[in-house]
Amino acid sequence: MGYRVAVVGATGAVGREILKTLAERAFPIDEIAAVASARSTGQEVSFGDRKVLKVQNLDTFDFTGWDIALFSPGGAVSAKHAPRAAAAGCIVIDNTSHFRMEPDVPLVVPEVNPNALKKARRGIIANPNCSTIQMVVALKPLHDLFTIRRVVVATYQAVAGAGKEGMDELFAQAKGFFVNDPPKIEQFTKQIAFNCIPQIDRFMDDGATKEEWKMTVETRKILDPDIAVIATCVRVPVFIGHSEAVHVEFEEPVDLARARAALREADGVILHDEREDGGYVTPLECVGEDASYVSRLRVDPTVPNGLAFWCVSDNLRKGAALNAVQIAETMIALDLIRPAAKV
Repeated sequence: MGYRVAVVGATGAVGREILKTLAERAFPIDEIAAVASARSTGQEVSFGDRKVLKVQNLDTFDFTGWDIALFSPGGAVSAKHAPRAAAAGCIVIDNTSHFRMEPDVPLVVPEVNPNALKKARRGIIANPNCSTIQMVVALKPLHDLFTIRRVVVATYQAVAGAGKEGMDELFAQAKGFFVNDPPKIEQFTKQIAFNCIPQIDRFMDDGATKEEWKMTVETRKILDPDIAVIATCVRVPVFIGHSEAVHVEFEEPVDLARARAALREADGVILHDEREDGGYVTPLECVGEDASYVSRLRVDPTVPNGLAFWCVSDNLRKGAALNAVQIAETMIALDLIRPAAKV
């Protein structure tokens, strides 16, 4: 027997990717609903190669009898409707930042901390930030080996992290550049085409941006509260695929051969590290792929017990949709979700 699954925010970039991922992975579904805001009601979205779904209105959608709701509608909308879905007995997996740091809501990357799912007392599980997900997947096997003390990371984040509107703005500015049209700036603080912007989300009192704060607190919640993290998050003119330059300091002496072996064997990681021209993975090459790709692995001689590496991942896929679907799959494997009809 399969599950009744609702995808909330189904018309957005992440929602569409969730529908695609569910179909590709043959998730055990008996019935699926595409749900979004009133203005999207009646639109059609694809599920798999043959099925088209009519979008239903979130404001009037009844979650009673539905087993799983995969949310990606925006934080304010999740704040209102995710508790309503959970109260109806539906397990909510939320892609927004709203619930992530609440102590009674698990923040989960299945390759890293699957057992946290057993603590989902409210029926809500939070999906971490896209840049956090790909980093902790790569850090987990190294932390198990040498115990991480400190992480310094610089991110190079694709405009898909700002949704379809961000991608449209990059396209329009790049196209306009060649015909001398002045750039129209709406989604970002400055021109994004042919530029880098060292700000993602708003500034906080200490000078960090909200995105940088997310990477710090989420890594500590998922991986280990004793890890010190500082991030610099930069928006770059790439459509899809986040990149990160990660520098890690460990408690114990590092062994490069053991680190390589651990990364090769780790779930969700592909090590592609050839010390030659082109012997690394770029964001363009990771689009549509499930893994966090690790390249440029090397000893950092400037700190005791240091390693440095380059990490790329598809932020719409592993950074959002795939991780959410994997959470649902893991809950099924741990017998934490049963079909309502069967119960």
